[in-house]
Amino acid sequence: MKDKYNQIRLAQYSQALAQRLSEEHFAHHENVTAQQLISFTPIKQVNLYMIRELLTLWNHEMANLRSPYFDFEHPEVKDALVQFMNVLSRKISIKRPHFEPLLLKAIQDTLRAVLEPEGVFEEKFMRLDDLSVPKLQETLKYQDIDKDLYRRFLETLSGTEVDRYQIIPRLSRFLAEHEAERTTVNEVVARFNELQPLQVDELFTLVPAPAPAPAPAVSTHVASTPRPSFQPTLNPEPRLNERLQTEQKPNLNDRLKQPVVPSMADRQQDQKIGSLKEAISINQRFSFINELFEGDNMAYHAVIKQLDEYDNPNQAKQYLQHDVASKYNWSRKEEHVQKLTRLIERKFS
Repeated sequence: MKDKYNQIRLAQYSQALAQRLSEEHFAHHENVTAQQLISFTPIKQVNLYMIRELLTLWNHEMANLRSPYFDFEHPEVKDALVQFMNVLSRKISIKRPHFEPLLLKAIQDTLRAVLEPEGVFEEKFMRLDDLSVPKLQETLKYQDIDKDLYRRFLETLSGTEVDRYQIIPRLSRFLAEHEAERTTVNEVVARFNELQPLQVDELFTLVPAPAPAPAPAVSTHVASTPRPSFQPTLNPEPRLNERLQTEQKPNLNDRLKQPVVPSMADRQQDQKIGSLKEAISINQRFSFINELFEGDNMAYHAVIKQLDEYDNPNQAKQYLQHDVASKYNWSRKEEHVQKLTRLIERKFS
């Protein structure tokens, strides 16, 4: 889909639908169980994307368990971890504060799967550590939209060395050649429309820029009445740049440079931490991933790993300011930025 779509409208719709479905479910249940997750919505792809996200989080949790003091490659350990995963997968229990963002992203990604398939493929498939054809094919279990088409595409990669940087261009060409076989935007929107009103035109209606105000007409008539010799002195309005200088709020760089004022909860947990990776709770991690890294698990873990390698807080904050904040537009996410900054302060206190 080469047309640009209205990302703001997509986000608004996804948020509204996720909120309504969550309200309806949690009005009668305390959490979402594994069985409920499988069929939470009548749109299979939404459910599969939620399950896939949980699996990704699980894999990162397992990576955190690894230690140089134990043999995680031993067959008995591997078998035990598999059994543990099997038991845990049947004991899924998600509260609303954690479930609603999960549902929102799954709704967005399902619609994006037909609006920008290359982008979704890159997010869902290309972040595997082992980027082999068998591993890519294995992830198809979480794909419902155009699953057979993706399977045929992956078959074209078999027998060749997988070049990470050539997969997306090849996918673009493959999808263009098989455009007639793809699921259409209309088909997917029609299914969402059954849950909450949505029209295809809404996703492609871009907000027009406001028309410039017409310039005031210049009169060529010379007034015959003489101007008064005395004119009252008025306090002039400050110029625009002066108002901006006095009213402008501190930007993200300023906030990162300022010392963080700890809250009561922070003061209760003001002890020094040895590692950001180990100190950030599961709830915090999920919140950071969704709010600061746009749902990108790999990006989150890469940034936290880099922050843990710095020797002082100034280096860590400089890295956030120059390399991370602008990439993910943190200017409107002050609350989460402050939480992360506070953790950095504790690490180097």
